Amino acid sequence: MQVIYIPAVTEYLIFFDFDETYYPHECLPEQLNMVYELEQYLQQLARNRQVKIAWVTGSSVQQLQAKMKIAGMTQLPHYIASNLGTEMWEVESDGHLVTVPSWTKIIGASGYSRRDVEDLISELKSTYNILLHEQTQFGQSGYKMNYYYYPISPTRTQYDLSIIRHLAANQGIGININVCNPKAGDPEHAYDVDFIPAGTGKKAAVQFLMDYCQVLPSKTLAFGDSGNDIEMLQMVAHGYLLQNATAEAKAGHNNVAPYPYAEGILHVCRNFFGE
Repeated sequence: MQVIYIPAVTEYLIFFDFDETYYPHECLPEQLNMVYELEQYLQQLARNRQVKIAWVTGSSVQQLQAKMKIAGMTQLPHYIASNLGTEMWEVESDGHLVTVPSWTKIIGASGYSRRDVEDLISELKSTYNILLHEQTQFGQSGYKMNYYYYPISPTRTQYDLSIIRHLAANQGIGININVCNPKAGDPEHAYDVDFIPAGTGKKAAVQFLMDYCQVLPSKTLAFGDSGNDIEMLQMVAHGYLLQNATAEAKAGHNNVAPYPYAEGILHVCRNFFGE
């Protein structure tokens, strides 16, 4: 693995969701050729325009490495906010990942504990008859606990999701809820429900990196495909969904690139940077 050239000063920041944004799960030859073209293009931007790249993703670092291997991708970004922005890694020039101490402090101050989340799951079941199913196929990370919610009826779903949000807020636990994307390996007609430390998540990770790199808001871009990317896209000056984005995402954000995956990213970036 190589690391994209690391500029001494950061002039621009580009944030990418990974699954179904930067990385196409189908891995069709024409999609992968666009990914390789994107990798080379980002190298040029880093050298010529002092651009830094961040992946802000629900995947763990181990999952990212496995997917990069499958796709034959060779370029690591400068930053990785993994496990839904609960972990923050800076990538050194030799490809070594180091944690960012000031981010670790935010996690420590959140008071997050797995036990609190487990208690909340029990309360949902016993008091409100709301069942959340553990996402065992992905395992539970240190700071992110993943569940599926299976809808019963539209009215009941709205009620249940508002109760889940309310209880999490009351207990100072961060939460992400969005419609699952089967293309990324999730079941159909289900919701992702992720419990994370307060003050973390994709939006918080983007804000943190903008401050950390001292980049002007006007020089920030972001790309995503699903409902859990919307807050991230709205944090930056130029936030785009790709053409392959979910219906839920498109209903919440109307800035949509005319092409899917890497093709859409290249189109937007070439227009933006005038190349």
